[in-house]
Formats: sequence, structure tokens, C-alpha cells
Amino acid sequence: MSNNKIRLAGMIYESLSNGPGLRRVLFSQGCKHNCKSCFNSHTHSFEGGELMDMDHIIEDIVNNPMLRGVTFSGGDPLEQAEKFAYIARRVKESGKSVWVYTGYTFEEIRSARRENPSWDKLLNYVDVLIDGKFDIDKKDEKLKFRGSTNQRIIDIKKSLITGEVCTINC
Repeated sequence: MSNNKIRLAGMIYESLSNGPGLRRVLFSQGCKHNCKSCFNSHTHSFEGGELMDMDHIIEDIVNNPMLRGVTFSGGDPLEQAEKFAYIARRVKESGKSVWVYTGYTFEEIRSARRENPSWDKLLNYVDVLIDGKFDIDKKDEKLKFRGSTNQRIIDIKKSLITGEVCTINC
């Protein structure tokens, strides 16, 4: 990959709340959704954050036997889908899982794949997608792995095979 840098708002090195098991969480810098009451509004600007070396990030994740996987959050990782696909592919090759949080719905992603082929590329390496914008009016703190009831936890492999959304009940 010619440009080996990705713009991140931050990173959690060890998380138990952003997917199953101990996970590394990468927060993408840049988001177009501007959800009301977003808890990560500092990630919306496409100019903020820090440029980080993707191969260094990958090496650190792959070589950590304690990590079960990686979670991409935001901002919105789909705004840098090509770079997240690069990381996801290498993480998947190591046997770890990949979860992605996005404000786009699965249907929006699939219908825009001609205009955004990198979205499809990223989905090929994703195990679970939490889709949909955060909706403060549908906020429920009892939900596992999501903030509002409109968001879905989607098994991407099954969904890509069937062509229909296959949700996971956590």
C-alpha cells in the first residue's frame, strides 16, 4: 500500500465493551453523520486526529495473543474504508475477528458499492457490523454493543451470502 498512514482520533488498547473478548479499538477520524448527542463528536472533523502507521498498528494487534480481535469505530470507518480494509485483511489473516461501527445502514452500504467499491472491500473482512446512526430518541443504556434501538448487530458473512440482513442477538 503506497500511503501507509491512517488518520485516527484515538485508540483503546484493551477493551471488553466494543465486541466480544479483549479487543483493540481504533477510532476513525472523520464522520459525515453528525448524530445529535454523539459521544464522539470530536471525531467528526476530517482534519483532526493523528496520522498513524498502519503496519505498526497491525503488527501490534497480530502479535498480542491476549486480543481476540479489533473493532473499528468512529468517526465513521467507512470514510477511510480502503485503509481499514487493509488493516482488517491482515487482522483476519491472523485469525482474529473484525467488528465495525458505522452510521450507514447495511442497505446503504450495499446500494452504494459501485460509487464506493472500498466499502465492499472492507465488508469482505468484517465479521460483525453495527449499523445505523445513533438516535438519542432511541437511546437505551441496557443494549449490548450499541447505543440506540435502531442500530443492528449484523452477521456480515451470513448477510453477504443470503443478500438479506442477518442480525445477531447479543
